[in-house]
Amino acid sequence: MVTRIISGIILLPIVVFFVVAGGLPLKLFTLFLSLVGMNEFYKAFGHDKKALCVLGYTCSFVYVVFAEFFINENNMFNVLVSIYLVTLLITMVVFHNDVNIKDIIITFFGFFYVSFLISHIYLVREFTYGNFFVWLIFISAFGCDTGAYFTGMAFGKHKLIPTLSPKKTVEGAVGGVVIATLIAFVYGFLIEKYFSLEGVNTVALCIITGILGSMLSQIGDLSASAIKRYVGIKDYGNLIPGHGGILDRFDSVLFTAPVVYYIMLFLIEVKVIV
Repeated sequence: MVTRIISGIILLPIVVFFVVAGGLPLKLFTLFLSLVGMNEFYKAFGHDKKALCVLGYTCSFVYVVFAEFFINENNMFNVLVSIYLVTLLITMVVFHNDVNIKDIIITFFGFFYVSFLISHIYLVREFTYGNFFVWLIFISAFGCDTGAYFTGMAFGKHKLIPTLSPKKTVEGAVGGVVIATLIAFVYGFLIEKYFSLEGVNTVALCIITGILGSMLSQIGDLSASAIKRYVGIKDYGNLIPGHGGILDRFDSVLFTAPVVYYIMLFLIEVKVIV
């Protein structure tokens, strides 16, 4: 527990620095998270030593580095994904003695599960008013995690999904959503009180994000547990002492980041990536 707390104290200012900086520093940090997270995912399936992974890393690199291009230009992301998939299938045909369909599925899915989802941290930050709303990603994820922990400790009686996470309770899950939503509401109220964001119902956006984000954050956590249970591992890695790997620490963020981005996309009148 002490190691976990110390690691958290060290990790927090690092994340805050890159998120506040935005732009190129955040893009590079997102790229780092993407590549390390993909490696952890591939390693979990015993897939990390395969040359096929290079295609996954390459797709991730191209997508994150040129994120604005793929988001702003119509259908260009579809083009990238199509090229990626066709290249994987060609590889399977050419090297059919060494590459099978399971290898293709793991490589293809790894890009979407890790790189695509986590890239939304950068996309939110660079979106209109993203410097305000990017923090909802972490409020939804970590606020829910903290709220669920203490609510579960105090009131937890009914197990949520014991086969995936023995310690999680229904009461804790509900408490996590409530706490995260309350924090998001207070955050939105303060933004609306001290800043004028044209074309945005800030409190409504924060409440909706708090509810949906906290619910999806728990799905993200449980999804990671389901994958780890299937492959028979406890943690994805040991990069962060007391926490595990990148995916162990950011499993819920993988789900909350897209939630915040798409809520912003529909609720903010100015829909332009900066």
